[in-house]
Amino acid sequence: MLTNDELNHRENTLRDKIADLASDTRSEFYRRQRENLKDPDTYAVLNWFFVCGLHYFYLGRWVRGAFNLGLLLIGLAFIGSFGIPIIVLVLIIELPQLFFSQRIVRQYNLEISEAILTDLKA
Repeated sequence: MLTNDELNHRENTLRDKIADLASDTRSEFYRRQRENLKDPDTYAVLNWFFVCGLHYFYLGRWVRGAFNLGLLLIGLAFIGSFGIPIIVLVLIIELPQLFFSQRIVRQYNLEISEAILTDLKA
C-alpha cells in the first residue's frame, strides 16, 4: 500500500496528464472514470458489517475475497472445535483493511484512473 505522500504525488502527476488531454479525450476519460471508481465508504461498510471478504469482491479482487469467505465459512462450520481461532484470525487480518479503507480505495481508484489514461493514449 502506498503512503499518502506517494498517493498525492501520483494523483498530482495524473491531474497534470489529464489537463494535457484534448477536450474530447478528457471528457471520455472522466466518463470512464465515473463508471469505474469505487466509494471508500462502501468498502468500509462492507468490511465492517461483512468481515467475510465482501469488500474484496467490491474491488474486483475475487481470489482474496473467496479466500476470506472460505476461511470464515470453515470457522463457522467448526465453531465447536477450532472454528473460533479461525474466525479471530480473519478478524485480525481484516482489521487493518478497515482502518486503511480510505487509502486502499484511493489507491485502487488511482490505479484505475491511470489505466484509463494509458488506454486512451494508446
